[in-house]
Amino acid sequence: MKPGEIHCDTEFYVSASGELAAKYLLVLANPPGDNIVARLLTSRAYGRPESPPCYHGAPYGGYFLGIPGTPLTQKTWVDLRYLDDLDPDEFRKREARGILARVGTLPAVTLRAVIDCVAGAEDTTRQQERQLRDTLATLR
Repeated sequence: MKPGEIHCDTEFYVSASGELAAKYLLVLANPPGDNIVARLLTSRAYGRPESPPCYHGAPYGGYFLGIPGTPLTQKTWVDLRYLDDLDPDEFRKREARGILARVGTLPAVTLRAVIDCVAGAEDTTRQQERQLRDTLATLR
């Protein structure tokens, strides 16, 4: 689980029909001895523009990734809204059970821009921002 990896969690939430449903997650920071900072990916624009790619405005902030490629074959945004940090042990357990799987990796130049965008988002906590900026420093 390295920064830039895109993972599919097949049991991320319970849908309106009561079934477990999948979501895609982007790992942004994984500091040693701490939780993983990630954000959800979405194909729903909901007022998120394509340009500029980093958008902190209303109604929802996002970073436009374009069409990342299989399995993400639609226009895709990083959702800038708050997401609880992920426990690395639980992450590994979900991987071992086949619930969570890596499906891709962002190019380094895109990852740096996304991390910078998420670090400046309103819903990003101070701790997350620090972890994101530390990760960004190691990627430059």
